[in-house]
Amino acid sequence: MTFADYAETRRREIEAALAQHLPTPPAVPAVVADAMRYSLMAGGKRLRPLLVLAAAEGVAQATGSSEVAARDAAMPAACALEMIHTYSLIHDDLPSMDDDDLRRGRLTSHKVHGEGMAILAGDGLQSEAFSLLAREPQGYHPTLMTRKLRVIALVAGAAGPAGMVGGQAIDLSAVSPAPGASAVALDRDGLQAMHLRKTGALIRASVVAGAVMAGGDDRLIASVDQYGQEIGLAFQIVDDILDVEGAAATLGKTAGKDRAAGKPTYPSFYGLDQARALAAGCHTRAREALDRAGLLDSRLDDIASWIIKRDK
Repeated sequence: MTFADYAETRRREIEAALAQHLPTPPAVPAVVADAMRYSLMAGGKRLRPLLVLAAAEGVAQATGSSEVAARDAAMPAACALEMIHTYSLIHDDLPSMDDDDLRRGRLTSHKVHGEGMAILAGDGLQSEAFSLLAREPQGYHPTLMTRKLRVIALVAGAAGPAGMVGGQAIDLSAVSPAPGASAVALDRDGLQAMHLRKTGALIRASVVAGAVMAGGDDRLIASVDQYGQEIGLAFQIVDDILDVEGAAATLGKTAGKDRAAGKPTYPSFYGLDQARALAAGCHTRAREALDRAGLLDSRLDDIASWIIKRDK
């Protein structure tokens, strides 16, 4: 099938799994369940869960095992990573952070549910993600438990202060420092380091989580890890370009926010043409990593191409 058909098929499967794994009343209060569902089920690219599944399928192809079984084993991790990503978006849109009104083509969580409930919805999605990683797939076989523990540690590291949270802290310090503190000045190396944490860490973890749950060996996992690092950075570079060139109706979020806030971005440091060249370089290195692993014919290559060419 075409990549568009593949992505749509997987997206529908991911949506169904997310709906299945979301907690509902009376187990949780309806008010927070509704707020969690509002943001999680708002659509979006579903890039991170798609990467989890594509990596699991790629490893299955490379090892001659069942793609269906690999995808089933990886689906809980795919859902957990989307929960964590969505929680980060809810918090990122808060007035104390990026202060945005639009996300995934609809009003942000705090505009609908209030700031307090938006914070709790994000907190709830984060904790549910780790509950899901620990709970599913069910079973007590040592191999399965070892893989699950490895993924839990991987995702926690990528989402925490050494990863996404740390990158967000650098971003906030560069634009809205604490009272009495000076803004952190970022150079080009600092910009890349921030985005490898803020955006790249969770994308990288998504690819590796899929490979781990599918039983990839150290060589395969190292290659997909390198691929994940490159496409994570490429995704952010393209995001920065789209913030300059895109329209809110296409992006599903407010366009031009970074420039208006004076945020350090790839176009502001390099200009649009060089930023595009940097993204292309990431794409080349990502494909080289796939080639080393024998995964150049996998859907991971299609996803890398989509990241570079996307318009939203």
